[in-house]
Amino acid sequence: MPEFDFTGTAIVTGAAGGIGRALVTQLADLGSDVVLVDRDAEGLNSALAELRTSHPRAEFTCYVADLTNRDEVHELGEKLVQNHPGTRLLVNNAGVALSGAFEQYSKDDFDWLLAVNLIAPIDLVRALLPVLRRNRNPHIVNVSSVFGLVAPARNVAYATSKFGIRGFTEALRAELEPDGIGVTCVHPGGIKTNIALGARIGSAMTPPERAAAEKDNIEFDKVLTITAEEAARTIVDGIAHRRRRVLIGASAKIPDIAARLFPSHYHRVVDAVESASGWFSSFTESRDSTSTETAGQVAR
Repeated sequence: MPEFDFTGTAIVTGAAGGIGRALVTQLADLGSDVVLVDRDAEGLNSALAELRTSHPRAEFTCYVADLTNRDEVHELGEKLVQNHPGTRLLVNNAGVALSGAFEQYSKDDFDWLLAVNLIAPIDLVRALLPVLRRNRNPHIVNVSSVFGLVAPARNVAYATSKFGIRGFTEALRAELEPDGIGVTCVHPGGIKTNIALGARIGSAMTPPERAAAEKDNIEFDKVLTITAEEAARTIVDGIAHRRRRVLIGASAKIPDIAARLFPSHYHRVVDAVESASGWFSSFTESRDSTSTETAGQVAR
């Protein structure tokens, strides 16, 4: 499969901040016209102003959409198909986090997270796949997480969504790669975005549990060390070289190795390997879910 040359239109969800915002800047640097999707209208306007100043020859379009709303996602898909027939790259980057154990969040909490992290990416691929097929050497990127490689306690909803998007991406790749359509699954580790501080607190928590979860999220934010710009560069390199998987940071690579070697016992192995740095224990004890993204559905 030939390398991706970044001409044409790229669509990025969760584009108002974090990895998404860094991605749109780097894609514009490489010559892409970029479509930004996010629920954060103010963040999109800020990103758009910066992009139009730094890249006066590129085309940028913004769409405000709430990915928890299936009707809005359907309408968004129709608009993207109609308005951007030159789309060659789709990056499903938007995602949300949910703090707490399984019994500490409600069905509505769980459904909210699945809608953004899993259902919306599937719906957008379904809508845009005919457009992608019509264009030269198209590519799809779905952002999973280190928690799409391993599934620690207190991350049931998040791991469900991230293993789900991983399975969707890998099966989709098996179907589309023979047709020349590249498909990449991205597994970020500890990316310094607003994922922790913007995490939703499980609605079934008691007030003391909520206070503890909010405090833990603040502590968890302190152990995220990889910048959004670094993460975006790794993703862009993976797209350019049509990589099937992209793991970002040792905080993703070490759990991946552990899960491969010890599929039934990786929790103990990962805890032992990471105890020296304290990264993974902080990650799980924070009662947070991780990946890459900010408060509502913003950027990874």
